Amino acid sequence: MAKREEMKPDDGIKSKLVKINRVTKVVKGGRNMRFAALVVVGDGNGSVGYGMGKAAEVPEAIKKAELLARKNMEKIALSEHTIPHGTIGEFGTSKVYMMPAPEGTGVIAGGSVRAVVELAGIKNITAKGYGSRNAVNVVKAAVAGLYALRSPEQVAALRGKTVDEILN
Repeated sequence: MAKREEMKPDDGIKSKLVKINRVTKVVKGGRNMRFAALVVVGDGNGSVGYGMGKAAEVPEAIKKAELLARKNMEKIALSEHTIPHGTIGEFGTSKVYMMPAPEGTGVIAGGSVRAVVELAGIKNITAKGYGSRNAVNVVKAAVAGLYALRSPEQVAALRGKTVDEILN
């Protein structure tokens, strides 16, 4: 098994473990311990995804989560090294406000949101989370907000106008 992992080609997709949660199920014979892992993956060039995996051991849970995250990757609209416009991502009671930032600002975001935007390849952004701080819901809200982004070209195509008409 270890040899197969060593020979795995580098596809340029980076992953980040956001949270590990120990889950206990009480049964007749005692307690069943399992682990749930939340992983975010991205290529640093506008694609990002997340996944949750559960298993009896931590490495297995992480592996499952990463596989699921790779399957769920989607492309997002970027402009230079920031987002084209402000957006609000919502999931449950978690809300994440994301605003574009000028060059040199860097990533101003909390833990879970930071992981998502860095792996997406966003270099300059300001983000603030409101409501529930649950890591799973915050990641889902951030990803939902990023998937809702539209580039000026996409908006122009939807409205049947030129990009210049949209921007001015």
